[in-house]
Amino acid sequence: MIKTILTASICLSVAATSTTAEVPEIKTLEIGAKAPDFSLQGTDGKTYTLDTFKKAKYLVAVFTCNHCPDAIAARDKINQFAIDYKSKGVEVVAISSASPKGLQLWENGHSKYSDDFESMKLVAKEHKLTHPYLYDGETQKTSIAYGAVATPHVFIFGPDRKLRYQGQFDNGKRDPGPAKKKTVINTIDALLAGKPVPETKTRVFGCSTKWHWKDKLVAAEKKEWESRPVTVEAMDATLAKTIAANKTRKYRLVNIWSTSCGPCIQEFPTLVRAYQFYTQRPFELITISTDPKADNAKVLRFLKDQHLPVSKWTQKSIDKEGRKTNNYHFQGDDLDDLAKAIDPKWQGPMPHSFIIAPGGEVVWRKTGAVEIFELRSAILDAINGKKPAQKK
Repeated sequence: MIKTILTASICLSVAATSTTAEVPEIKTLEIGAKAPDFSLQGTDGKTYTLDTFKKAKYLVAVFTCNHCPDAIAARDKINQFAIDYKSKGVEVVAISSASPKGLQLWENGHSKYSDDFESMKLVAKEHKLTHPYLYDGETQKTSIAYGAVATPHVFIFGPDRKLRYQGQFDNGKRDPGPAKKKTVINTIDALLAGKPVPETKTRVFGCSTKWHWKDKLVAAEKKEWESRPVTVEAMDATLAKTIAANKTRKYRLVNIWSTSCGPCIQEFPTLVRAYQFYTQRPFELITISTDPKADNAKVLRFLKDQHLPVSKWTQKSIDKEGRKTNNYHFQGDDLDDLAKAIDPKWQGPMPHSFIIAPGGEVVWRKTGAVEIFELRSAILDAINGKKPAQKK
């Protein structure tokens, strides 16, 4: 029954997002089915096949990804499971099932990494993964063959490489802490003890697999973003104080910049992409140009070249505040007035970026060009209620 529900759900999703007749029907492997072979590259540079794991008594294949919050929450638990059970003849292989072609930018809103292969390498290194992490995002042939409908989706195969279990890793969902129901651990313990598997199938509560044929959704998102108008408004010290007070529930990344500042121009795409990543979270990007008052046309031209509009999600909140845009051009005669109003700790060099929490506290700041993952980490930490790490 569970498989029927999952298959129907995926088929409806496919029908809604693709117009081609070449979209395959996703069918999750039945219990007792043989493990399909594969040949996939790992983040360690090696190529892995099913035969690579022939010495394992039990093979646990986890279809996962970088962006999904459920997969992120399970990542370290799966790695610890691989460490704890390796000596017992259990091998774990993680396979990234997500296609970057089918991933909308806002779907990265819980991660600092996207789902490309290079980002997978960074994840493997950062989390010290002891098991192979393989890339199936190019063709997704392996994910289709196994019927991996969500992330994470776990398949356990016995010594004969026939399927003994498929479903969730545990019932922790987006909580990285210990789960109440340790589904895979209980299943493996039963198998190692020669006992019946408690459940052969469980529901997979996670992000739906980002199939490459969802690229039309990605194209539509890109078109909508590009169609949005780019505007800039004048700012004085009074408005700057209002922005700094942040009487909203959002975290504000404020960037002070100038068209005559090389590092400002260089880092701008990083800011725009971060805004696109986290725009559905309680987050917004506010830019403040310090160019001479007469250069308003130059400022607007740069913003249009970079294409930094207000997203459709942010638009609702700034309308409620009675503002028109999140791009500003300071019109005061003295930049000291801006500094005192927006961030008294700003010493003057640009670019200068900082995150204002709801209520007005600056929880992170950086003078100088931001590093992409440092910035994304700071944003995520702030949104998730953690104190962002502050590099000097």
